Amino acid sequence: MFNFQEELKKLPETPGVYLMYDSHDDVIYVGKAVKLKRRVSSYFRKDVKKRGPKIESMVQKISRFEYILTDSELEALILECNLIKEYRPKYNTMLMDDKSYPYVQVTINEDYPRILFARRMKKDKSKYFGPFTSSGAVKDTIDLLQKMYHIRNCNKSIVTDDTLTADGEHKQVPKINGRPCLYYHIGQCDGACQGYISKADYRENINKAIKFLEGNYKDTIKELEEKMMKASEALDFEKAMECRDLINSINHVAGNQKITTHQFEDRDIIGYAEEGNDAVVQVFFVRNGKLIGREHFYMNTVPGDTGMDIVTNFIKQYYVGTPFIPRELFVPTEIEDEELISKWLSRNQNFTVKIVKPKKGQKEKLVELANKNARNLLEQNKEKYRREKQKTIGAVKEIEELLNLTNIHRMEAYDISNTNGYESVGSMIVYEDGKPKRNSYRRFKIKWIKGADDYGSLAEVLTRRFSHGLEEREKMDEDGRDYELGSFSKFPDIIMMDGGKGQVNVALEVLDKLHLNIPVCGMVKDDNHRTRGLYYNNIEIPIDRNSEAFKLITRIQDEAHRFAIEFHRSLRGKKQVKSILDDIPGVGPARRKALMQHFKSIDNIKEASLENLEQAPSITKNIAKSVYDFFH
Repeated sequence: MFNFQEELKKLPETPGVYLMYDSHDDVIYVGKAVKLKRRVSSYFRKDVKKRGPKIESMVQKISRFEYILTDSELEALILECNLIKEYRPKYNTMLMDDKSYPYVQVTINEDYPRILFARRMKKDKSKYFGPFTSSGAVKDTIDLLQKMYHIRNCNKSIVTDDTLTADGEHKQVPKINGRPCLYYHIGQCDGACQGYISKADYRENINKAIKFLEGNYKDTIKELEEKMMKASEALDFEKAMECRDLINSINHVAGNQKITTHQFEDRDIIGYAEEGNDAVVQVFFVRNGKLIGREHFYMNTVPGDTGMDIVTNFIKQYYVGTPFIPRELFVPTEIEDEELISKWLSRNQNFTVKIVKPKKGQKEKLVELANKNARNLLEQNKEKYRREKQKTIGAVKEIEELLNLTNIHRMEAYDISNTNGYESVGSMIVYEDGKPKRNSYRRFKIKWIKGADDYGSLAEVLTRRFSHGLEEREKMDEDGRDYELGSFSKFPDIIMMDGGKGQVNVALEVLDKLHLNIPVCGMVKDDNHRTRGLYYNNIEIPIDRNSEAFKLITRIQDEAHRFAIEFHRSLRGKKQVKSILDDIPGVGPARRKALMQHFKSIDNIKEASLENLEQAPSITKNIAKSVYDFFH
């Protein structure tokens, strides 16, 4: 149970982004804060007045919250925007537009580059800086750079010719392109279009402007401050105010912004923190240059483990099952067998996965930020992680003891859903170390079985699942690859069937035909559809209802059922599900309704004799015979 009062006390007085979750663990609101403690606490004060109905409604639905630390309010704003686009929370409707933040574009592919205002990055040869949050500040900065370094702002296409000078040297000289513009006459442009500045000299000015945009702006600010003081002493207050405003614009634009970069890279940024036998690994996911999310992982260490051990083991365990591996992993420490692990991660990619330990600049600050968040999580949630470990790994250990098994890591559970025997579907869910691994879930439309045959449907799902896995293993072995990397080829350590003896025997028959040896356990329910025990090796094993094992089994059952029902609903949304009775010649909506009202269920209709069918209202002898023949 999430303790709001305790968690609110742990909130730091630092900038960051907070995420509000509902009882279904869906993100319903994302917000930013200069001081997380003050902002998040305000939602839960009882004496707050003049709070709108939307916020009141949202607060009533909050079941827990999380937060991500940032180094500045600007970072928080950019991260908030990215997370809103990722999660599309219900209560962020006012923010859920496609507003784009501005960039500074330097057209370095041109002979005489320009510095432009851009709303989006394009995959061209230009260099981009941003995004930024203030369009006015960006425009002021571009104007400043054009004035300081005499960068052209016209749209003329300047073409250079290779010209032989009087000294016998070859020189790139622009073709004369009309007359010089007003900016040349007022001293803000060197007349590149007229050939008044060489390509090399102009490029030197561009390089200075790029250095400024990359963050080397202290000298510029110092120069502007000196000009401001001189103008003030000379009573030229207009000039002084202009310098002051430009300094403010520079400070606004050049705010230390690490959350989004100007490159289209995919990378994971890994940080960690440790204390005693506990460690937390924090991963930031950067996709297409934007931080779209993060995840943290609890690790149990042993005495003597170093940071290198923690990060190395995490990479080897985490990336073996992830569906997407980025081009770069930023790590806080050197790792063991770096070259070997890089090759292993790259073997199924069309690129080399680089493992990088940044040593300076923006990239190092990104790793520091991940470390900072990991440390915060470890300090603020020690007790929470211990409880989580008991609920997950601890619960799996209890199941191992109940079944007299060892080394259960991956558990798979299956369920079937249908409506009156029509449009049957199957679900496969996966738990690893007691936690759901949702990217490994699979759905199946039943193809081979007609009607409401749950045993037959289960047999089909299991046959397809493990046959596909065996095919993947065979193919990967032929390619000389590690079979563990396939989506279906990774087999469970135990199969958890939703049911008892019948369901377990179906699974065992399928595994026997495929020559597989995997333990199969049934999750037995009582007459009230509540978990009662485990069926294993022809014995029903009772479970303590207060144990973590019991709670985990219940969660697995509920999740398998939810996933199957969800798939079934999606199919019903695409086409209205009908009853199997509709496939019987002569049975339309009225007779279908009459049969269901008289017999109450499809199973009763299937088991009814010809005489009983004839007794149903509106059912003639011919229709009764059609129904009987259909099922028999």
